[in-house]
Amino acid sequence: MWKLLLLLTVALTTAMKFVDQPPSNNTTVHGFEVDYENNQFLLDGKPFRYVSGSFHYFRTPKVYWRDRLRKMRAAGLNAVSTYVEWSLHQPRPDVWKWDGEADIVEFLKIAQEEDLLVLLRPGPYICAERDLGGLPPWLMTQVPDIKMRTNDPRYMEYVKTYFQQLLVRVEPLLRGNGGPIIMVQIENEYGSFPACDIKYREGLRDIIIRYVGSKALLYTTDGSGTNYLRCGVVSGAYATVDFGAAANITNAFGAMRQYQPNGPLVNSEYYTGWLTHWDEPFQRVSTAAFIKTLKEMLNLNASMNLYMMYGGTNFGFTAGANGGAQYSPQITSYDYDAPLTEAGDPTDKYFALRDALSQYLPMPDLPLPVVAPKGHYGVVGLQPVTSLFDRQARTLAARVALFEKAPTFEELDLPTGVVLYEAELPAGLKDPAIFRADVADRALVYLDDYLVGTLSRTLKIKSLPLPNPYAKRIQVLVESQGHLNFGNLVEDFKGMFNAEIDNKPLKKFNVSAFPLDVVQTVRNFSATTFTSGSQVRGPFILRGLFDVTGQPLDTYLSTAGWGKGVAYINGHNLGRYWPKAGPQVTLYVPGAWLKTGVNELIVIEYEYVPPAVRMVFQGAPNLGRSRMRV
Repeated sequence: MWKLLLLLTVALTTAMKFVDQPPSNNTTVHGFEVDYENNQFLLDGKPFRYVSGSFHYFRTPKVYWRDRLRKMRAAGLNAVSTYVEWSLHQPRPDVWKWDGEADIVEFLKIAQEEDLLVLLRPGPYICAERDLGGLPPWLMTQVPDIKMRTNDPRYMEYVKTYFQQLLVRVEPLLRGNGGPIIMVQIENEYGSFPACDIKYREGLRDIIIRYVGSKALLYTTDGSGTNYLRCGVVSGAYATVDFGAAANITNAFGAMRQYQPNGPLVNSEYYTGWLTHWDEPFQRVSTAAFIKTLKEMLNLNASMNLYMMYGGTNFGFTAGANGGAQYSPQITSYDYDAPLTEAGDPTDKYFALRDALSQYLPMPDLPLPVVAPKGHYGVVGLQPVTSLFDRQARTLAARVALFEKAPTFEELDLPTGVVLYEAELPAGLKDPAIFRADVADRALVYLDDYLVGTLSRTLKIKSLPLPNPYAKRIQVLVESQGHLNFGNLVEDFKGMFNAEIDNKPLKKFNVSAFPLDVVQTVRNFSATTFTSGSQVRGPFILRGLFDVTGQPLDTYLSTAGWGKGVAYINGHNLGRYWPKAGPQVTLYVPGAWLKTGVNELIVIEYEYVPPAVRMVFQGAPNLGRSRMRV
């Protein structure tokens, strides 16, 4: 009976026309609605089927937004889907950001100018292979036992504030107000989260509807299985599913029909490629399989969103990680094997997509995109600046303090970066002594400033022998490789836990917290002794200058031969590199971040510097070995 009541509520709630006001003789009525009788959408009163593409504004510089959106429209798409990343817009509890790369309103306006409708996915949780699924890590500092993605009233208060800040800004751009936003998603794939909290889903719906009203269609997205939909749907929102090219579409849409018996079929995430983790082949989806399933859905008059149409880059420390049996951090590139590459260039998959869509949709009168020229800026020599363990480098730390117990990154109010835990060793160590600790996520262990081993959350390495029983001090440099963005655990605290030597707890730590988000100040440091090769004396910061003549072009920084670290161009954090793990070897460098004349490259290398001490700017990416999914 409850299922019948739920379906009736969905039908009655979403069947109403999403219009702003009654029509007049000279007024176009803007609205987006579900025609349940004919299993279709109506846009401004006319039958409509959308083919959208995912493009997340926060994954590319603002100056490229119009270019990417225009290329999407040129492929035949009539809509764009974007997540809204809460942590980007509220990086601190009392700080809001709505300009630059966070100017979501400008992004939506450009989409409308480029003749694209919008599917808005505001979360608050978005997954998206982003750090903590787009949730701000400071939530864990405010309330350490907070239960995110549930009806925990403490969490919901923060959510209400976030939605209020966002939705008052986008409300004028809802379709009922003549804007491009036709649909607004509630949460994201909530059926995959074990809490299955109906009060939470209804709470989000009630908050959103205060601002959206009947001016856009509310919807949910879940995996194409009834077990996902059971905990993902909410009355008053249109239930949709997601699946890739290998799926059986009869079964996939059949699951949707059990919870959404009437209305258009919708695949809200049709996967053009797939995400990639460190230490695995770069994931690809064959063009032939992608196009075949695409046409099967189009033949059913289904609407769909291609995930991703353009992936872009997880610049800085924004890449997240998957959990489950193994903690698996994602690479910096979010190329995703999408129709548009990480640099926004069209691929064979792009043109195959356009050819397929031209058989079903009217094509816009736009020129076809071409591959943009790239910069081959060659070799850049790097000079050592300082060790992260040097006294002058401690000025990069956001906080240096003494603690009785090792604090988490969150207790240090450190969203990401690295933390150095230092402690005096107890007297009378065995030879060798055994050091044990749980680390989130990777740690380099030093005795008296000399590297003796590595601990790894991914590989479940939790202990190592201490080869020098006469050492005085142990140092553990812990790196956050990204908060979990998917899986059962959301409250993913970073740091070192349960540290002990020979089964005796280690106490009293001198702690230095390094956010490593901005490092331009190192140019004023005085150089110290440095030797290439394994960085057994601690991570080193290096700096190099290079010239760009003419208009700066996109390029790729090759990290081949280096160890593990972070690279910065003119103050912009390009992201993490780790070529030994792979598959990604190059970091994408937007030409918009370069300048004519002298440019600056800064590298923080944790583990190994090759003898040549140089990097290369090349004109093509290297995302390593590949594995075809279908």
